[in-house]
Amino acid sequence: MPEEGNGGIELLRHGDTGRISYRGQLDDALSPLGWTQLREATADRHWDCVVSSTLRRCSAFATEFAARRGLPLRLDARLIEYHFGQWQGIPIAQLQRESPEALQRYWADPERCAPPAAESFAVFRDRLFGAMDEIAIDARCGRVLVVTHGAVIRLLRCVVEARHFGDMAGIEVAHASVHPLAWAARSA
Repeated sequence: MPEEGNGGIELLRHGDTGRISYRGQLDDALSPLGWTQLREATADRHWDCVVSSTLRRCSAFATEFAARRGLPLRLDARLIEYHFGQWQGIPIAQLQRESPEALQRYWADPERCAPPAAESFAVFRDRLFGAMDEIAIDARCGRVLVVTHGAVIRLLRCVVEARHFGDMAGIEVAHASVHPLAWAARSA
């Protein structure tokens, strides 16, 4: 497990996409509201470089932001959202009606009770650890903005805050919210 360490990393959740379902690895564009949310959230903040998920709802803003500020940008596919399997694109209200027990089990223990045909939680965790280890090395030279997704931020916060993964569903991660993360590279 990574140690707490460098405070030079801040995670930024993408803005609104106009969708109310588990989007997972569907490659949605930001809505006009999403662009506004992100621009407002970053207006008075400063970073030295940007790393982003390759999905459009993150990478489009990260590309614009880095270009406007003259910052180095790295796109990293390991930062993409969790693949929700058969639940991707299904409105949560529909899942609550049709599969309430499975949804409750997932929220209580995402590590062991994944959605049908979903990405392995261990694979999700390991790819994020690899990405974050590299980002922590980058953070030694300055502040790093990481543009990513809700489940990514929730998992990483659980790790750093020594929380059970069952707490993920209760961690508030609003669109365009910023989350400082103290992450030390395991290979450092």
